[in-house]
Amino acid sequence: MKESTRNCPSKMNQLPQKSPLASLVSEGTNSRVESLDNLSMDNFWLEVENIKQSAEAEQEECSLADVKTQEEGEAEAEWLQDAGLSDLLGDGASENDNIVLLSTLTKTQAAAVQRRLDTYSRSRRRKTKHPVRDVRDIFGVANSEETAAKKEESSPDQIWRNVRTSNVQKSENQDYSCTVRNPGKEEMFNMDVAYSEQAAVLLKGSFLSESRRLKDGNALTRFRIPKGRLGVTRIGDLSAQDMKKIPTLALIELTALCDVLGFELKRNKAAKLKTTEKRLFGVPLNTLLENDQKLLPNTKVPLLLQALLSCLEKRGLETEGILRVSGSQTRIKSLEQKLERDFYTGLFHWDEVHQNDVSGLLKRFIRELPAPLLTAEYLPAFAAVQNIPDLKQRLQALNLLILILPEPNRNTLKALLEFLSKVVARENNNKMNLWNVSTVMAPNLFMHKGLPSKIPEGKEKQLAEGAADVVRMMIHYQDLLWTVSSFLVAQVRKLNESNSKRYQFCDKRIKNLLRKIHADKEKVEKNQAEPCKIVKVHASLLLKDSLEVHLNNATRVADVLRQFQKHLCQNGWNINTVNFLKCNNSMECTNLLLYEVGGNIGEHCLDPDTYLLDLYHINPHAEWIIKQNPSYPYVF
Repeated sequence: MKESTRNCPSKMNQLPQKSPLASLVSEGTNSRVESLDNLSMDNFWLEVENIKQSAEAEQEECSLADVKTQEEGEAEAEWLQDAGLSDLLGDGASENDNIVLLSTLTKTQAAAVQRRLDTYSRSRRRKTKHPVRDVRDIFGVANSEETAAKKEESSPDQIWRNVRTSNVQKSENQDYSCTVRNPGKEEMFNMDVAYSEQAAVLLKGSFLSESRRLKDGNALTRFRIPKGRLGVTRIGDLSAQDMKKIPTLALIELTALCDVLGFELKRNKAAKLKTTEKRLFGVPLNTLLENDQKLLPNTKVPLLLQALLSCLEKRGLETEGILRVSGSQTRIKSLEQKLERDFYTGLFHWDEVHQNDVSGLLKRFIRELPAPLLTAEYLPAFAAVQNIPDLKQRLQALNLLILILPEPNRNTLKALLEFLSKVVARENNNKMNLWNVSTVMAPNLFMHKGLPSKIPEGKEKQLAEGAADVVRMMIHYQDLLWTVSSFLVAQVRKLNESNSKRYQFCDKRIKNLLRKIHADKEKVEKNQAEPCKIVKVHASLLLKDSLEVHLNNATRVADVLRQFQKHLCQNGWNINTVNFLKCNNSMECTNLLLYEVGGNIGEHCLDPDTYLLDLYHINPHAEWIIKQNPSYPYVF
């Protein structure tokens, strides 16, 4: 991107500026965007015009907020704060937290942290403020031989060296064959190795792939996540405690990926907007959910949005031009007022509302959020995904961005994307294919009244097509994007293990602790050599006693669930209480799930294809518990 656009904000927001490395792949980006020329953008500009007309009718409510320009070093300080490394900025009291986090980083992730800390340090020195300590010295000097012995292996200097050397060996030994392109066929989407490490190997080996030319929805490449021995983890499979660690790790990984690809990761500073006294439209997602949860505990998606989507699913999916054909602005405004008054009382009659007006209310709800659904901070990053020339790497960046989103935003976005997929599935009747839906929804997701409105001259078409392309990817690849990469789950496990050991060290019984760690290590090594193992599986809601399970290298979660179902039948349970689904020539239990609880994980819902002996070797101290599959019905 040209330097002239640096100070030209846009409603699609500012695109990250390319570093010199990005010039290696810029030609591929241009060719991909040009390949979209044959796809009509009329729907996009029609939707933009509709949004402008709606805003002009309510000028006071749609006034723009000022976005403050960040001073030098401020962006790096915010990044370190969001990455869980705020103690590196000054004299922090919880310095051990940094040791734990830094010890989990890959080589490229560690380099990304060091780069931002160096930039922040230089800016502080130029401002003649208190000098910032070097990352190798941030944890002080040992005051005793005992502490020195303890810190010899855990000092930041050693951690950085270990991260940079051990991961070099890891990168050299890792098989990256699945990242080599195979045009025209289904491709593997490797989630076992950090995306930034994959990109570094590809760039080092000059394996720059050709840009994907996306001409229509049917031409999108198919990706498959290869299931390793530990299965696949979806968003929602991890406990809330462990999921809180994911955004921090995903931010560091996203930054490292952008660094390797030569793109600068730009983030907005959140702007505060004046909110109205309304209860539904223009209300922050957190506030909406807090109010809704008073009526229905555990509500994850605003009830109003659920009602809008349900109404459209029942009566609007077959309507020609749904989402594209705009309803009456006057009726939509009147309906909004009625919803504000009657929604929570149950007096609003959805059957009396025209489908196009409901779709207008849906888009209005998204636009009227005080902050963008994709968040003000990361909207530039979502928009910038279009600049990455390779489709797989664009999806890697999107996957990380989805994981960074706050939970309310992520759940709301998923509900919206699932509905949009249903609209596309009825294309033969409603005449709304994937590209049509994407071009209509892109302005509603990427244009926001709280962000600068000036579009850089000559960039309108590129920004519009790029935004629509990002929406198209989110709709088409949402199952892949809502997956937690195996390398991130492994980092969470390492964080939990390190935290556990750190708290034990605080007991000051170091000799006993070292003896215990040594014994645990021998136990784990012994376990890994065992070809089989007998474990107990708990199901307190269904059985008083535990179920003994014999594990071998072929035992999967699905096998244990079948064994459990057989055990239930032998104990007089009706076989119909446990449902099974035939899949891949095997019978899989559908309403029972096996959870891994404790050890180096909080709680983890296991993939049916997880090999349990492998999991036992990784987390020998966990308990395994069978629970019923929770359902989340939409209630209005």
